[in-house]
Amino acid sequence: MSTINGAPLAKPAMLAFELKAAFFRAKRFATDARGVTRRWPLTGGSSGGALLAESSTPLRSLVAETDPREARLIEGKIHNLYVALRRLDGAVVPGGSTFSFWRQIGRATRRAGFIEGRELREGCIIPTVGGGLCQLSNALYAAALDSGCEIVERHAHSHFVPGSMTERDRDATVFWNYVDLRFRARHELTIRCRLQGDRLIVQFFAPVTAAVSQPLRSVLDVAIAAAPPSCISCDRVACTRHRKIHGANSAPAAAFLLDGLWPEYDAFVAARATTSDVAFVPIDGKRFSLPRYAWALAGFGGVKQAPFEALVRAGRSRRLASHGAARQRGMLLDAERLARRFARHLSSRTEHIVVMQNLLPYLWRTGYLAGCTFDVLMTSLPMNTLHEVLDDAARRHPDSSTLSDFRAPREIVEAEREALDRARRVVTPHREIARQFGQRALLLPWVVPTVPPYRAPTSNSVLFAGVTLGRSGAYEIREAARRTGTSIVVIGDRDAEKPDFWRGLDVTRVANFRQGLDLARVVALPAFVEHRPRQLLHALAAGVRVIATAACGLAPASNLTIVPAGSADALTEAIL
Repeated sequence: MSTINGAPLAKPAMLAFELKAAFFRAKRFATDARGVTRRWPLTGGSSGGALLAESSTPLRSLVAETDPREARLIEGKIHNLYVALRRLDGAVVPGGSTFSFWRQIGRATRRAGFIEGRELREGCIIPTVGGGLCQLSNALYAAALDSGCEIVERHAHSHFVPGSMTERDRDATVFWNYVDLRFRARHELTIRCRLQGDRLIVQFFAPVTAAVSQPLRSVLDVAIAAAPPSCISCDRVACTRHRKIHGANSAPAAAFLLDGLWPEYDAFVAARATTSDVAFVPIDGKRFSLPRYAWALAGFGGVKQAPFEALVRAGRSRRLASHGAARQRGMLLDAERLARRFARHLSSRTEHIVVMQNLLPYLWRTGYLAGCTFDVLMTSLPMNTLHEVLDDAARRHPDSSTLSDFRAPREIVEAEREALDRARRVVTPHREIARQFGQRALLLPWVVPTVPPYRAPTSNSVLFAGVTLGRSGAYEIREAARRTGTSIVVIGDRDAEKPDFWRGLDVTRVANFRQGLDLARVVALPAFVEHRPRQLLHALAAGVRVIATAACGLAPASNLTIVPAGSADALTEAIL
């Protein structure tokens, strides 16, 4: 006979419990079949209403600090909360309707994405698939009370942990499917919930037309210190409830979430990969001869791919123009799909994540980054800063057809900002991006290409090393060419700004950058935004004189002149 907390627990008693649970589940299924409750649809975007109530609770307890082995199940709990929030965040409950925790969340199974977390049962913490969801039901119950909902069904925990919601009688335990939390909304409610930093945030909103009072906030700031140990650290291995946790004593892993190849990041990642780590890539580029994804992955213990998402993105890219709002929206959608695919395969053992910036806001919104440290491989300016730069450029050039054509959704911009604030460090070869983050930035050297010897042409032409876009400084270089009478070499036969953009100037068009380099003495890119200055690096390596802005992120060089973005005067002087 086994014991829990010194009390005998016989196997027949366990069997009787399971039989009773099966009976009550069947009874609840029969009741719900009559349409008592339903799963409410989710809405995207912001709440668009008045805040009624908010619950904020910490994700971690001090027990993990006193016994690091317990962190395994706590991170599992955080993962389970993330999975549940995907089915809850944005749910709209009509006035007079009943919300059911289990109807909304569904059964917590491995197939549904849940893993082992901490579950309090009869005074003992046991590892259970879906363990930790009671923190969410507690938060929902507290918000329902504070927002004046009618509580239809609620069950308090039979054991309470000092410092938790159970001690304040604001808890609601749940057990599939017959121990449920149900409440009835007095008017339409929108439920918003997220993992933010180290906290679970649950908010209830009402329509702006509803008469609401001052919102109530239920905040639990005391980390739970007296929680009992789990099966990881419990010595009673003969207990009937004792369960061995797969991978509990294995080494923690790091995950590298990668997308398009950057040579600077390829070297950085390869130098840090170990056999305990896992790389996530759209597709193994070296194996399938795809240079865009040809990461060096030999040092990793495992590689996970997302070929379907990669194929969908490739097909979408072929259908869209090379620039413009439609392409930007498509890129955001593709990044979200890829991030969600990667997230589904992240192990709860993962303690550190290295993630490319385009995937970051979606990983942050799902909550996966709440349970670990992470570094960000920056591929552009932060979106909020990028928007400010583009807004400034648009004010300078109101006739531009491209400078105001697209801005990322506010919630994505905010998610990226929050995530970057929490990042352990940001990694970039771009000096201007690194400057945004001070001491948290790790500045990598640019990978300089090997180029053939350069012979300066006899002409004084200037090669514009960008697409004809306002953000690349096209207006400034056009004005400088008019003032100086300089001939301009332009790459490509189409101008994104307008068809007659270079009218009245001496313009030579070439098919690619290397052809242009044979015709020009100076390479110029007076860009407002330039994140990958590959062509400028090529020119600098060849010894060609380069005029650029700080926005190009280049390191100082003897043949590099930096001019302010948006200044045709400074560009004119540099050309002369």
